[in-house]
Amino acid sequence: MALSRIWTAFIIIALLVAAGKFLLEPGQQQLFSHLVTGKNTDTTAARTLDSSMVPALVQEQLAVQKVTVMGKEKLYKTTDGTYRAYKLLPANGIFETCKDAVNLCIALIGIMALFMGFMNIAERAGGIRFLSRIIGPFFSRIFPDVPKNHPSMGHMVMNFSANLMGLDNAATPFGIKAMESLQEINPDKTRASNPQLMFLCLHASGLTLIPTVIIADRVAMKSAHPTDIFIPCMIATFVATIAALLIVAWRQRINIFQSVILLWILGISTVIAALVLYVKTLDAETMKLFSGSLSNGIILLIFLLIVLGGIYKKINIFDAFIEGAKGGFETAVRIIPYLVGLLVAISLLRNSGAFEFVLDGIKHLFVLLGGDTRVVDGLPTALLKPLSGSGARAMMIDTLNAHGPDSFAGNLASVFRGSADTTFYIIAVYFGAVNIKNSRYAVGTMLLADLAGIITAITMAYIFFG
Repeated sequence: MALSRIWTAFIIIALLVAAGKFLLEPGQQQLFSHLVTGKNTDTTAARTLDSSMVPALVQEQLAVQKVTVMGKEKLYKTTDGTYRAYKLLPANGIFETCKDAVNLCIALIGIMALFMGFMNIAERAGGIRFLSRIIGPFFSRIFPDVPKNHPSMGHMVMNFSANLMGLDNAATPFGIKAMESLQEINPDKTRASNPQLMFLCLHASGLTLIPTVIIADRVAMKSAHPTDIFIPCMIATFVATIAALLIVAWRQRINIFQSVILLWILGISTVIAALVLYVKTLDAETMKLFSGSLSNGIILLIFLLIVLGGIYKKINIFDAFIEGAKGGFETAVRIIPYLVGLLVAISLLRNSGAFEFVLDGIKHLFVLLGGDTRVVDGLPTALLKPLSGSGARAMMIDTLNAHGPDSFAGNLASVFRGSADTTFYIIAVYFGAVNIKNSRYAVGTMLLADLAGIITAITMAYIFFG
């Protein structure tokens, strides 16, 4: 019900704001067309900029190419030396967004088929039961409603491990398989169970050891210190994960202070601290090579162990793979309606101007209260991340362009991007995969965990970047 109310609110607010802009603001004659048929490459307005308003980094880019993109604007350098900015539509209109949702699911089919095929081999060979026994003492405390050594525990371990390594493509199939396993023991098939809520909230908190993609973007933007955001990102996402665990444990009346739970959290914290100390000794290029080799090497190792396990158990490996891969195809198709619904609502919210209205209000509030407006310069990335991963990336790059990749705002935007996950996308995909209609308190918990990550990110930015 909570997700239904939020989805309805997104659409109503977006349409009311769009109607107000259409009636009250000049130059909005094409707004309704942009909402329905627009593309994010369409220009909605144009203006001439003084050279002093264009960051030096952008001027360098324009010196070697005709056009550059700053977030929601295309910049051209005219023949008379002035700069012309064309405002871009923030997101595709609803028709293009529907296509995007379907294309996203089609792209997901191959990945889903591959990993679910290998997952089926692992299940037949007993590998998932083996993982369940290893993690059982910890998971039995935070998932008390899941039977001992249930296969879902192994699926959840695979999902969390993929998330830690930043393997988004692998984490999604593993996570959907975990949701399907938990759905088998869910007494109400349309209502999220306690274990499903705990799993999804922990997954959505986005605990990642090395923010490889963010560091790569900072390198591309010519940051002098691209890896400086590594520790702040890790701390922020770790706090978000602990916040999610505490909130769900409180709602489900789980005693979080059990010795087994505390020892596991301490152990994970120790591993993270050791990795931090090691990675801090690496330069940007070596870190990128290390993280890529570690992440991709783990995937290949998992495939090898699964195949060897299948050989040891003397199962028909390829038949098992094909059977699991068919399930991946069916799951990817099943989530299309859920993804279309949420992405369309988010598209309307962004293109209507409602999102910009909120940001302007926050900025004016900071000025009124005498707060540091540098925080607001990086805030769009944090506010967009729960709605759109690609939108958050565009906002981060825009901030790095406008303020410099090593500025306070640029560093803060980078940490924001790594401190949370795409909450509404995750809800659509994971609940859609198992046809859950009532998400209970999942949305509120995920957003609170995101807020904990945002607050921690701001704190870390002041500590590390001044």
